[in-house]
Amino acid sequence: MRFKYVCNDCGKEFVSEEVMYTCSDCAALVPDANEFRKGNLIVRLDADDAKALSTKQDLSFYDFFPYQVPDKECFPIGETPIAYPKRLREQYGLPNLSIKLDSALPSGSFKDRASQLIAAQAIAHGENKIALASTGNAGAAMSCAGAAYGLEIVLFVPETAPVNKLMQSVLYGATVVPVKGSYDDAFALSIAYTERFGGINRNTAYNPMTVEGKKSVSIELFLQLGRKVPEVVYVPVGDGCIYAGVCKGFIDLHAAGLIDRIPQVVCVQSTRSNAIAQAWKTGSYTNVSATTRADSISVSSPANGRMAVRYINETDGWATEVTDTEILEAQMELTSRAGIFVEPAAACAWAGIRKDADLLKKRYGSDVSVCVLLTGTGFKDMAG
Repeated sequence: MRFKYVCNDCGKEFVSEEVMYTCSDCAALVPDANEFRKGNLIVRLDADDAKALSTKQDLSFYDFFPYQVPDKECFPIGETPIAYPKRLREQYGLPNLSIKLDSALPSGSFKDRASQLIAAQAIAHGENKIALASTGNAGAAMSCAGAAYGLEIVLFVPETAPVNKLMQSVLYGATVVPVKGSYDDAFALSIAYTERFGGINRNTAYNPMTVEGKKSVSIELFLQLGRKVPEVVYVPVGDGCIYAGVCKGFIDLHAAGLIDRIPQVVCVQSTRSNAIAQAWKTGSYTNVSATTRADSISVSSPANGRMAVRYINETDGWATEVTDTEILEAQMELTSRAGIFVEPAAACAWAGIRKDADLLKKRYGSDVSVCVLLTGTGFKDMAG
């Protein structure tokens, strides 16, 4: 599908057949050290191409991708199951509650969705090497896709990255480069590596195709629900890339004329990693010192924070903050009352539902259609 890039911050448009990462004007601006970065690009699909999808019968989320994905069956993405948790529906008085189990993807993480499209981008441009920085799930997902497609993956990891998540990447055959320093140090090194040695850089939000790949969950959900969408969707949020992807999928469906309303998408964050929630509430894009137990959403300076706040407003959503205690209680409740075992980061979304249940019923009525996105299997994080 034809597309162009639009800067999230200044609105400048770019049309290019080359790989683009950021807006050269905004990325060149050096923000205050305590503020979210600028210059991330939004992929805007051609309006005529998008509208042509409204009459397509055998529709797939691949129809909304900027790149064709080759050999889809070698790295299968979707359809992940939708659970209708009987006991939790009764407990919270939400009979139209559903749970999207993206923990069932090949590497056990939602981030497989982005990695498949990045692999397609590399293949389309004749590249065989992909570099990125990750503390766990993104690296494992890209390494998994790399093994399936025969691509070389170079993964830069901070010294504090969880060993069990890194072992996945090692077993998939990635070259894992430990970095003495923070995630930001690993991020900078991965970009320097790509600039010097070539290939594609998959860093979250830095490569706009990561958001595009993640939007597939919304289009898949629309198709699984009989070409309908929920009224409200809950998403666990760290750097804001998954959140932006979920919103972008619904926005593209609306632009294609396939839905007449965009669901309200709720950003759920830990109180100990709440930069995006606070930015939405205060209008100040200020970094925080993240210390949450949910390592996959522990982010001090969100890579896609500004775009996430934009989409909270565009979807008429909101941000809900939950404590780490509430996250761990939510994790246990999903396990014991629904048979769903997810890592703490994913359970953050369910903690948001628990906190907002009365609000949802008051605002929409008890028959509100609400879906919770669970993003990573519990086997990802077994530490005590």
